[in-house]
Order: sequence, then structure tokens, then C-alpha cells
Amino acid sequence: MAADTITDELDARVADLIDRGIRRVHVLAWRDLDDRDAGGSEVHADEFMRRWAERGLDVLHRTSAADGLPPTGDRHGYRVVRRGSRYSVFPRTIAAELAGRMGRYDALVEIWNGVPWFSPIWCRRPRITVFHHVHGPMWDQVMPGPLAPAGRLLEARLAPPFYRRGLTVTPSDATRDELIELGFRPERVVAHPNGVDPRFRPGGTRSDRPTIMAVGRLAPVKRFDRVVDAAVAARRRIPDLELDIVGGGPLRDELRRRIDDAGATGWIRLRGRVEHDELVNLYRRAWLVISGSIAEGWGLSLTEGAACGTPCVATDIGGHRSSVVDGSSGVLVAPGELGDTVAAVLSDPDRLADLRAGALRWAAGLSWDASALGVTAALHREVVAAQQRRR
Repeated sequence: MAADTITDELDARVADLIDRGIRRVHVLAWRDLDDRDAGGSEVHADEFMRRWAERGLDVLHRTSAADGLPPTGDRHGYRVVRRGSRYSVFPRTIAAELAGRMGRYDALVEIWNGVPWFSPIWCRRPRITVFHHVHGPMWDQVMPGPLAPAGRLLEARLAPPFYRRGLTVTPSDATRDELIELGFRPERVVAHPNGVDPRFRPGGTRSDRPTIMAVGRLAPVKRFDRVVDAAVAARRRIPDLELDIVGGGPLRDELRRRIDDAGATGWIRLRGRVEHDELVNLYRRAWLVISGSIAEGWGLSLTEGAACGTPCVATDIGGHRSSVVDGSSGVLVAPGELGDTVAAVLSDPDRLADLRAGALRWAAGLSWDASALGVTAALHREVVAAQQRRR
């Protein structure tokens, strides 16, 4: 669908929602975009909420508190309420909604990120669920000891029966397949790919040294240790290889020690969180983007890099299969093959050139307008169905 057509359709869907009485929407998410630990899920939420606000919807975004951020604020035309810890935000928000403390709303979007809000039980207005990825093995990484099995049980067994009748939106076909395996009805799960900000585009100058980069929160699930090990292995064949790691998180000190122990301090750079313009420049300078993650709903850094003409080498997991055209925009491999594959691609100029061209072709078809239209169409579908049932 052409960009102008997508925009027109998005305009029309939102206008019809307003005509049907949907003027105020509450969006529940456990973490806010301005949180220091924010990632792809938070970017996705901001992209559709800002488009709704621009078109006249009154959007309230309810999240947990975050260090250094006020309890309430405004961003991109919508209201943000940050209260409760990463755990208490769930019961506090549900209680506030039941008591009407956040005001009336006409429709609800629940972003289920590991722990559900159980909105099918208490919400009696049109609602949809946004589900980015099944956590699966991530529970052992993000929850302490005995809580990990409880998290898996909640996500895979206890919560799904409440959601099977509702409409769920996910960014990838891989996550859609996983949800269907959990018992979600195939006709009630729709996949709409994430977009790429138009600011990610080719330009600048490639580094004169073979440079790879990895982007993301420095957390266990992202497996930056694999990235470091892969870079060390690849450098045995590519002596002037360099690696940039972009992002902050709890594993920074551990990664620094790993880099020091490998004698790689001079060529592996921990850059921390960077401003947008610098991130774009780093993508443009890099020869490859690399990811060693064990689970993703969508590989946002892989598509951002692709839009800058930088292909990837990444682990062959569900979310990466949806965000990479294997063999065209990048290469997906088993974790133990990351280093050898990086070296092989960097050693083959023709292959690298083909992957750069394929990355640009793939990213050209990804837009946040299209992603927002997918979420909007799902909500519109539920609103129309609810109104028809009342007739």
C-alpha cells in the first residue's frame, strides 16, 4: 500500500472512531518511553499514540513510575501517568480504572509485556491487546529464582484463556504463531510489522575500518556477552575489526570486565545511551549490525540499521525471522556461529554489497504509519463489533 494511501486510511479510521463516540482511549503499559530501560515496545506504543493524538483522540497512557520522571506529564499530544513500581503498577492501575480515578474512557488498549493486566475480566468497553513477544526462556533472565516458573505459568497457562476471544495485535508472524500455540484463536491474532523512523536513512561515510555495532538494553536477555565473544572470534580473521555497543543497563560493568579480560578495550567501545542523531551516524558508519538476543518480538535495531543500508548478522529466533529477510537484508545463524558469520560476510565484498542493497529494499516497505494503521484497524474492528452486538 502506498504511503499516501496508508495515511488516508489512518485518517479515515480514526475519524470514524470519533464519529462512533470513541473519543478517549486509555493505553496501559508497564513502562514509559522516557524510562531509561525503555525499548522497542515503548517506541511502538508512542508511535501509534502520537498519531492518534494528532488526529483528535484523547489518549491517556498509564505506566509505572520511573527514576527522574514526574508522576504525570505530556508527550507528543497525549497524557502520561506514571505511578507504582514495575510490579505494583498492575493492581494500582486496575483499581484506579475500576474506581474511575483516571477518568472515563471509551476504549482500552492493553500492552501485555510479560505480566498481563487481565483487562478482559474488568473492562466492559471495546478493547484490544498488543502483545510483542512470548517471554518463554526470558523468564529465567528477568525474574529471580522461584519467580521465573511462576512467570512462565502465568504467561503460558493461566492468562491465555481470558484473552482468546479478544483481538490481539502483534508485530511479527513469529509471535502470532507462538500465541496460537498457546491456544489463541488464529482469526483473533493479527500481525502488523513495526515501522522504521524516516530519520534512519542512508548517508554519511562508512568507517574505513570494518566496524560492527550492537544496540539495546544491556540486560541478560539481549546476550551482549555473545556479541563480545563473537567479535573477539571474528577479529582473529579480521584483524582491524571494531565493535560499538550502544545502550545502558545493569550488565554494563559485567560487559566491561568481559571486554577487559579479552584484551579488547582498545577496539570494543561501550558507548552507553546516545542521542538520536549520533545513533543514526553510528548505523551509517557500521558495516554490520549484530544481535545475540535469545528472544525478541521484533528486532528494531536490525530494521533501523537496514534503513541506513547496514545489514545484520543475528541469532535465528522468532522475532528476528520477522524483522530480517534471511540472506537478503541480513543473515540469521545459531548463537555459536555469530563470530564466524561476521568474519565471512566482512571478508566477502560482493556478499556485503548484496546484503546492503537487500537491507535498503526491505526497510523501504516498513513505516510507522502502516504499523499504527494496523493497531487502529484492530481497535476499529472491535468498536464496530461491539456496537453491532448492542443493536
